[in-house]
Order: sequence, then structure tokens, then C-alpha cells
Amino acid sequence: MFTPQADPQAWMAQFASQFADPNAWQSMLQTPQLDTRPFTATVKEFGATIDPSVAAKLQSDYMQEMSSLWQQVLAAKAPVIADKRFTSPEWQSNPLFAFNAAAYLLNARFLMAMADAVEATPRAKQKIRFAVQQMVDAMSPANFLVTNPEAQQKILATKGESLAKGIAHMLEDMQKGRISQTDESAFEVGRNVATSEGAVVFENELFQLIQYKPLTKSVYERPLLLVPPCINKFYILDLQPENSLVRHAVEQGHTVFLVSWVNPDASLGNKTWDDYILDGVVKAINVVQEISAQDQINALGFCVGGTLLSTALALLYGRGENPVASLTLLTTFLDFSDPGVIEVFIDEAQVSMREQQMGSGGLMPGRDFASAFSSLRPNDLVWNYVKANYLKGEAPPAFDLLYWNADSTNLPGPMFCWYLRNLYLENRLRKPGKVTVAGEKIDLSKIDAPTFIYGSREDHIVPWTAAYESVKLLNPKKRERNRFVLGASGHIAGVINPPAKKKRSYWSAEHSGDSAETWLAEAKETAGSWWPEWAAFLAENAGKQVPAPRKFGNAKYQPIEPAPGRYVKVKADK
Repeated sequence: MFTPQADPQAWMAQFASQFADPNAWQSMLQTPQLDTRPFTATVKEFGATIDPSVAAKLQSDYMQEMSSLWQQVLAAKAPVIADKRFTSPEWQSNPLFAFNAAAYLLNARFLMAMADAVEATPRAKQKIRFAVQQMVDAMSPANFLVTNPEAQQKILATKGESLAKGIAHMLEDMQKGRISQTDESAFEVGRNVATSEGAVVFENELFQLIQYKPLTKSVYERPLLLVPPCINKFYILDLQPENSLVRHAVEQGHTVFLVSWVNPDASLGNKTWDDYILDGVVKAINVVQEISAQDQINALGFCVGGTLLSTALALLYGRGENPVASLTLLTTFLDFSDPGVIEVFIDEAQVSMREQQMGSGGLMPGRDFASAFSSLRPNDLVWNYVKANYLKGEAPPAFDLLYWNADSTNLPGPMFCWYLRNLYLENRLRKPGKVTVAGEKIDLSKIDAPTFIYGSREDHIVPWTAAYESVKLLNPKKRERNRFVLGASGHIAGVINPPAKKKRSYWSAEHSGDSAETWLAEAKETAGSWWPEWAAFLAENAGKQVPAPRKFGNAKYQPIEPAPGRYVKVKADK
């Protein structure tokens, strides 16, 4: 079986050996047996233990269930399989395949039960569970040609063509160094994604500032600045017209500006968190103020973009400035007490290793981010595509969101290491004065503006309960100025939910509670998109209506090039 890896090239190399080695096929045809040696090694690695009596009880239950499963097979009765990986009719067409799937699921339940039963610190236990889950997901018979009847049937039906295509797809991906999740030839930035009309009106070595063309005759006097995450390309906020948050805001009558972060190369490998605050967010705020001739603007930050924006605003308010009329934070960490499953990658040893590698200069490669995030949901983001692309020879369908997901970006090493240690590891941003940026002690409570805070209920990157903690950090003496909204789905799909789609739902409440759970108990669920709730909040703080600007920029900041600009088109592997 395949060991869990964080490197797609290693995954694909293992698949290449599977295609080529008949001995591997023979060993995998044997009756499924439970090998607990990897589990035992994992437990020992983290210095954990398991109560012998608990282990004995789990083993006894396992043997009873395995015996019952064998009885079903001997009676020619196919076991019931509810897992979506094994719902195709081919899994029930042969008792061996059905038994193989059922035995795997039994083994998986036993191993995860063992992981839950270990005695260790919470952090160690989380890492053990994560490592075991990676192993369990990788061992699925759906992931192997010799144990996947769907793939085998397709080989017969296509007279071997699907196998040839699968090998071709695998070789192509080995050249890319990643697993293809979508038909990347179907999209091009500026042609059919990131197509909202606009112009770059400012640029420095860290970002380009895009101003979008109005779609209404009049606009609100206060413009809206969007700060997307620097870990990804900005066009998640402007995929296609029907699901573009940028276009939606423009249609609501806002003059929209957006930060398009650079995809740094080695020449920017010494940039720091302070650089991203001062030369990035603060500079963008100042330019938007100058172009709009407004002392106050509205500002939105998404994910780490929200963390950068909040830090920049705390800096400015600490200096006595009052730059925003409202703040919107989408799936954003300000309090990193509960970083979710991504915590398995963050401890003193791992952060120190990164600091030694790149803390004084260098790049954090975008492909490493992509691999790490894929490992958080391996069945959906890795093995699903292995099965379809390689085993069944299917070409991945065109999907704009997954095209964006594969368009990774680098980060400067010093900036990335500061972010890991000060925020993720030591959680210093939530404590007034514990973080210093540009010589100013950062205090989030100094930000004096109505705030709209959004979390996604199934978010595995920023747990919604962690996003809710921002309610307590911002406007602490005026909690009524904070509005929290919870959307359905995950980190991205929950955010990109346009009203026209009439999908999902969201939860809202008149007041914020002392805890996320208290708030949810009082919240009301509403069908559809949360975007109208945000649009109403934004309109309340956007000022009066004025004639829409007829030109981009102003006398000082002239258009440089059409949107989406050059920076967003730079690939991480170039």
C-alpha cells in the first residue's frame, strides 16, 4: 500500500511502480489483513501510549466484526457498503471486491478508533490522528488498479484505451509536479477568469492596485478596497461574471479597488511582514484615499488578507489615523488559539526548521502550500483525482475554482516565518502590544469601525469558531458594532456563493454572544447567499451617492495597464 506523502511527485512515482510491477499486483490480491505496524510506529514516534485493556477490547471487537464479514462472504451475501467511494455497481458485482471494500472500511474504523484511544497531549493526539487518517485514506482499494473494479471494467470496455490515457495523464502530471484537478487548458487569466473591466492604477514591487470600471451611473462616495490573501491569486474574488464578488460589489454601486499581490521570485526573498503591511496594505489604503479624495474608505480582507488588513489598520489607528468607515473580514484569523487541523504542521520544531531554511532569506514555494492543503482533505483533493485521472483514464472537467486552486504563489521566507511563529505558533496578535510592526505596538482594539465578520461552517482552514473570536477582539467596548454571519460549506465555496445561484444558506443573529456556541444557538438560518446581508452592511457605511468616476485613477495615479494586470499572470514555478 502507499504510504501517505506530502509530495505529489512521490505519490505519482508510487503509482508508476504499481503499473509496472506485477509483484505488487499479486500481493494486493491477497485477503485483506490488518497491519498495525505503521500505527504502532506512529504512536511511538509521538511518545504516546494506549491502555492495553482498551486495545484488547478494540481488537476483540475487530475480530468479531471480521468474523461476521467472513460469514456474509461464505453465505454469498454481499456486505452493505455506504461509503461514497464504493457506491458504483461494480463493487457489488463480485463478492471479492465487495468484501475487499468492506474489510478496508472495517480496518479503517479500527485504526481510527485506536488513534482516538491513545493517551497523549492534545497536540500529539491530533498529529497521531492526522497521520493515521493519511495512512487509512491512502490504503483504500479504490486507489489501486488491481483492486478497483470500476477501473478494470473500463479497461475492458475501452479495450485498454482508458489504461493508456491514465498512464499518459500520470506522466503529464509528473512533468507538472502536481496532480491535475481540472482541465487547465480551458481557462486563461484575463480571458475567461479575472475578466471584470478595470485598470492597474498603481504598482510597486509587492502589489498592483486595480480599479474597476463602474457599472452604475452613480456610486457611493466611499470606495471599497479588497485585500485578498497573498498565499493565493486574487481572482478567487473575480472568477467569472456569474460568481464574481468584485462584479457584485460594482453592480451594487461601489467603486472597487483590489490588491493584486506579486508572486515573489528570489529577488524578493528578503521581504518581511512589515514590508507587506507598510508597502502593501497601508500603501494601498493611502492610494485609494488619494484617488477617491476620501479620508475614509471601506475595506475587506479575505483569509490572511484579513489578518494583514487588520494589522495595518491597528497600526494606522495607533498612529491616530481613522482610515476606514467599515471593515469586513472573510474567513480570517485574528485569534489563532484554534487553528484547526493545519496545526499538525505547526510546532516549535517545524517552525524552527523553516526559520533555519528561509528565515533570513529565500522563498516558501507555492507548491508546498498546495501539497499541505491537499493533505488536509486527501480523499477530495488527491485520491479522487488519482482514481479518475490515472486509474480510469478520465480527463478532469473544467472548473474555474479548481483552476484557481492550482495557480499557486510563493511567499518570501522571512515574511512567512514571522507569520508562522508570531501568529500561528505564539498567537501574539490577539494580545495588545505583543506584536510590533513598523515600530508600533499593535492593538486590534484600537480599530474604530463597524465590522462585518464572516465564517464558513465547514471551513477546515479557518474554523468558524476561530473566525468568531474576532468579535471579541474588535470594538470590545462597542460589541453592537460587530456583525457575525455564518455561511454553509467550506473555506472557498462558502465565500463564493452568489445570490443568483440560490444555493446553500447562512445564519445570523441580532447580537453577538460570549461564545460561538451561544451565538449559534440564537442564530436564525436563512436560505440562499449571505452576500445581500453584506451588501446592506456596506451600503450603510458607504456615504452618499455621487456621479460615477469617468476615468481610472487621477492626475497622480494614471492607468498603467488593463486589469487583471501582469502580476497575477506570473506562475510560481517560473
